[in-house]
Amino acid sequence: MITSPAALRLDHALAASHAQGRAALGVYLPVGYPDQHTSRDALHLLAQSADILELGLPHANAHLDGPIVRQAVAQALDGGFTMRDLFDTAVELTAATTTPLVVMSYWEPIAHYGSARFAHDLVASGGGSVLIPDLPESAAADWRRISREAGLHTVTLIPPHASDAHLAAIGQATSGMVYAPATPGLTGARRPLSPYLPRLVRRLRSATGQPVAVGIGISSPEQAAQASAYADAVVVGSAVIRCMQTQPRAAAVAAAQAGRDFAAGVRRARRPTS
Repeated sequence: MITSPAALRLDHALAASHAQGRAALGVYLPVGYPDQHTSRDALHLLAQSADILELGLPHANAHLDGPIVRQAVAQALDGGFTMRDLFDTAVELTAATTTPLVVMSYWEPIAHYGSARFAHDLVASGGGSVLIPDLPESAAADWRRISREAGLHTVTLIPPHASDAHLAAIGQATSGMVYAPATPGLTGARRPLSPYLPRLVRRLRSATGQPVAVGIGISSPEQAAQASAYADAVVVGSAVIRCMQTQPRAAAVAAAQAGRDFAAGVRRARRPTS
């Protein structure tokens, strides 16, 4: 695989946080939420505290997400979001920051746009990695070929009860990092982290050879600190959106404060760097 400079940004961010003895902080926000202007302002501010920005591609059938993300996505779509907005946002962020960009998208909008065209346009815009949580098996081989040829990382959402052999196979088809759910169920849950999560992270790291990100259910800086003690990256989304919803007239400022709070959380958990 020829890795694009945009994809290498993710590798460098993960290596840098590891050298500091902590997890990288990833922050998810749907592009266009709560509107195009505020969304871009929030993402620029979040880049000051997040190690990774996860750009959500709004899709009407966000069936793996909870009500907080679904509401945010619906608001972005109602505001007129188009695929061009994703690429234009990526261009702006790439010009202004070195923070790596991971796009989280369901498969349907990518397939509708054209998967090869999507990969090409994303790399040209500065995006380096894609997470497709519902990538169908029938399309997986073609997408992985297309993403490799484009120089994109394909990040995989891991089923928590997969066998070691299955995890190893996933690791062979994944690059950049693998993604593990911190809690069962949909995004946005506010419950304790799974007691099995540390063991799952160890299994994933061993079986895939990839850095392991945990997300889906990281709802507080304290939970971010807890997960940072063993994960390579901690991703938050609904918790940041929830903060933005409480301050609709200053949503970008609220996002920035949430980002700083979660960044402080991951930095509280120090571990050996060896």
